[in-house]
Amino acid sequence: MEVKYSQLKAMLAITKASLRATFRSPSAVIFSIGFPLIFILVFGFMGEGSSFSVDVAMDKSADTTNPIYQIISHINGLHFVDKPDSLLKEDLEKGNLTAVINITKNAAANPAYLIHLKSSEAIKEQDLQLLQSILNSVIGNINNAQFPNAPTIARVDATVDKIPGRVYRRIDFILPGQLGFSLLSAGVFGVAFLFFNLRQQLVLKRFFATPITRPYIVLGEAISRVLFQMIAAVIIIGIGVLAFDFTLVNGIITFIDLMILSLLGLVVFMGYGFIVSNVAKNESTIPPFANLFTFPQFLLSGTFFPITVFPKWLQFLCNLLPLTHFNNAMRDISFEGASLISEWREIGILVLWGILLYAIAIKVFKWE
Repeated sequence: MEVKYSQLKAMLAITKASLRATFRSPSAVIFSIGFPLIFILVFGFMGEGSSFSVDVAMDKSADTTNPIYQIISHINGLHFVDKPDSLLKEDLEKGNLTAVINITKNAAANPAYLIHLKSSEAIKEQDLQLLQSILNSVIGNINNAQFPNAPTIARVDATVDKIPGRVYRRIDFILPGQLGFSLLSAGVFGVAFLFFNLRQQLVLKRFFATPITRPYIVLGEAISRVLFQMIAAVIIIGIGVLAFDFTLVNGIITFIDLMILSLLGLVVFMGYGFIVSNVAKNESTIPPFANLFTFPQFLLSGTFFPITVFPKWLQFLCNLLPLTHFNNAMRDISFEGASLISEWREIGILVLWGILLYAIAIKVFKWE
């Protein structure tokens, strides 16, 4: 009795063999897991920094004509931030801003000014105490120099308004960027070299001699790459959480959302890998073609530092890149607690990039 050939079993066999080969490839392991972990460890062990610098902002209604403000605005250790109220509130919640200072004239005239601080629960208590000490020291120096025999010119309110907040650690910015770095590298370089070598070494030609159809060949190889990279993503996120307190706001729900987003990002980036594997004439031309797509994104997509450090015209170009939107969505989901649905704009741009890349890949794809 003739047994019907199983395309699914053949595809799974290809997947298993390809996955095993990927784990045995030093370059795949280093680029997908090694490099991102090295960056995470380096930035993680750097900590939050120990230099004396306190970020503060002035309340928009504050009196800035008094001698207190004139002095504190020139203290090197105080860095004054000027942003809209909504962004200041966001910085407070993340612990990026120590306090918003409000200096007002006292209706009772004694003391002449009242200083009130607004902070958040994400702020380290020692940073807040340091700011209060600086303000009290400034007030004391003004009293001694100008009003030695008069009541104090100002008083710092001992009660600090605190809004809810979570500490935004360095790892909360770095890890999503490194995960994006890993996925982009694997999706482009991994797929490009894989399918180029399959053609060059006539492996695809040998597959054609079997009953398995072409779509199942591609699926089998692609699934092995996806499985390997998803394992790498779990390792990267796991080390971030266990070793450096990487924030997963909603626990396992956030983790699942991050894995789904990682899967989408990898599939999109693999599209360019398919393009490179077909336009490259030989193995030495793969890196230049691949770097045309990957290198600008490593630098301009918020992988190592925010894109806000760039001039406005360059930020516009940064926001055209798919990795920028992947990184934004990753950080919003992990720290802000956003859902995949609420990140529809970032995900939608990723999908559009995927449609464009695969449309080109289908046009240029060659089997031999």
